[in-house]
Amino acid sequence: MARLVPHNVIMDDVHPDFMRHALSLARCGEGAVEPNPMVGAVVVRSGQIVGEGWHERFGGPHAEVIALERAGPLAQGADLYVTLEPCCHHGKTPPCTDAVLRSGAGRVIIGHLDPFPEVAGQGAARLRQAGVPVIVGCLEAEARFLTAPYRKRLRTGQPWVIAKWAMTLDGKLATASGDSRWITGPEARAQAHRLRGRVDGILVGIGTVLQDDPLLTARPPGPRLAARIVLDHHLRIPLESQLVRSATEVPLWVMHRASASPERRAALEARGVRCIACPEATAPAQEIAWLLTHLGQQSWTNLMVEGGSQVLGSFLAAGAIDEVEVYLAPMMIGGAAAPSAIGGPGAAALQDALTLAALEATPIGKDWCLRGRVQRPES
Repeated sequence: MARLVPHNVIMDDVHPDFMRHALSLARCGEGAVEPNPMVGAVVVRSGQIVGEGWHERFGGPHAEVIALERAGPLAQGADLYVTLEPCCHHGKTPPCTDAVLRSGAGRVIIGHLDPFPEVAGQGAARLRQAGVPVIVGCLEAEARFLTAPYRKRLRTGQPWVIAKWAMTLDGKLATASGDSRWITGPEARAQAHRLRGRVDGILVGIGTVLQDDPLLTARPPGPRLAARIVLDHHLRIPLESQLVRSATEVPLWVMHRASASPERRAALEARGVRCIACPEATAPAQEIAWLLTHLGQQSWTNLMVEGGSQVLGSFLAAGAIDEVEVYLAPMMIGGAAAPSAIGGPGAAALQDALTLAALEATPIGKDWCLRGRVQRPES
């Protein structure tokens, strides 16, 4: 007879430290597993870890399968800690619930249930029906924090948006003349490149392209090759820009208005640029919503918005920012004409200002990295 354990009960002999270790393992797959979620798993027998693993790449074995294989015969009767509910359907890999049952694991402890429609509690139910005790909710808040981008895409059809910028103590992106190289030191810039190397896309406005002629690649390369996206209503991007010249090596998408020059579009497409006409919108928020939905349809999970000031302001006004990563340099530029980090209309009252939760402040070289998430209710 199956031993049923309520979803909201954590048994006394469940040790969160093992789930915490599984969560740290899960992060090893960041940038390599999307659009799948990051997942980690450990097999524990007599208080000792006898097998562990994480989802290492999209299409590869899932975390619990790897952990159970590494545990081998020691998995018999052991506890399996897994950050996300084991799948019970055939996708790119067989059902993980089958591997759990074959292993003879004595109990399964889950961080949180998988909202994917073909799982959504059915994996836990399958194990319970086979007589395996299942406990759901061990370090659930931490597990859900890890899978937030995955869950947002499932819930809304849009990728997770990370707004990133570097600024001075007085909130400036550059001097009034446009000089911004370099506000931050090499350590901060290296970390920003690591972020570029794990996202699906990096977005800037045409103003940034015309001012800085950026390349927008991760150096050195990361686990993902991010597409570069330029918001350019009138296709003003120079054909000799670094972005266009590298378009055959690294994807470049230019989002433009349908009224833009067909000849200009043809010239860009001949150089390997993907030109995408956005529907005419009455407000930037509508255009951003369309763009994010379009990117979600490409199975994108993470989008990095690098600016400039007006683009960041438009995303803020549209309520489209999920996470912020800011590099703060110990210098002050001053000057009313020097661009601030966030443009656009801004909040009319303090109660309308964006506030962040889970804020982290980390020293990095001579600078600081500030990272936080926008707190929103989830459906």
